[in-house]
Amino acid sequence: MTDLTTNFAGIELRNPVLLASGTCGYGEELAPFLDLARLGGIVTKTITPEPRAGNAPPRIVETAAGMLNSIGLQNPGIDAFVQDKWPYLATLDTQIIVNIAAPTAQLHGAMVARLEEVQGIAGIEVNISSPNMKDGGMLFGCSPSASREVIAAVRSETRRPVIAKLTPNVTDIAAIANAVEDGGADGISMINTLLGMAVDWRTRKPILGNVTGGLSGPAIKPVALALLWKVRQAVNIPIMGLGGIATAADALEFLVAGAAAVQVGTSTFVDPGGAADIVAGIERECAAADITRVGDLVGTLRV
Repeated sequence: MTDLTTNFAGIELRNPVLLASGTCGYGEELAPFLDLARLGGIVTKTITPEPRAGNAPPRIVETAAGMLNSIGLQNPGIDAFVQDKWPYLATLDTQIIVNIAAPTAQLHGAMVARLEEVQGIAGIEVNISSPNMKDGGMLFGCSPSASREVIAAVRSETRRPVIAKLTPNVTDIAAIANAVEDGGADGISMINTLLGMAVDWRTRKPILGNVTGGLSGPAIKPVALALLWKVRQAVNIPIMGLGGIATAADALEFLVAGAAAVQVGTSTFVDPGGAADIVAGIERECAAADITRVGDLVGTLRV
């Protein structure tokens, strides 16, 4: 029997598999398809200070090896989240990490101060990396100094673990990782989507209403693994890996490359209950390889 429990940045997880932000809504949407208690946790859809309607449609395009999205962080805002979404999330027997984004460092801090009043939140994931947020987002994630400022603002307002979500759309992701570590992040999640575009050559127009969007799914897995391995060598805080994970083997590859836990995202749209199958597959694969504790795999890549 393999011990799947792990501690990520002070958050006790029953196993290292979580659902990624933006792909599981606020938990209730996926409840008919799997027992959420079988997972290590879920990361909520991004919450912003005020309600957001999101970008103009079309907002999703299927690609040959993944998906482009330009949802634009559509969400009800923090007050409605606390009032309408959190009561259900609080009933779930799994760890809940709340993902947040805001146009300024100060507003990030104010959001977290508001969430400090809410009991049961396991941690805060700070989305400094969305390619679909025109009023901030990627601007923070592309600058070491801005990234550090945002994380420091969040750190100053919460006792909970703070996780910085990084973008791959930068020249040196290790520099950003160092900056968020300096700012007080307890962990990192990576990667967010790659900037992409789809075109209808017949109409000579972009397919997405926002022109560009974020590419996710199997196409980005090799990029995610490479950047994870690079960042693992640059920081001392744990990393949650994501990007194209669809099977237990995918998840185990991320663990070996240095991830202490993983998030499953786009594959959920293909198989809404697939994350639970990944957990079972990890346990099965580890047992077959005589691995008694899944944490023993983390960072064991031989280079």
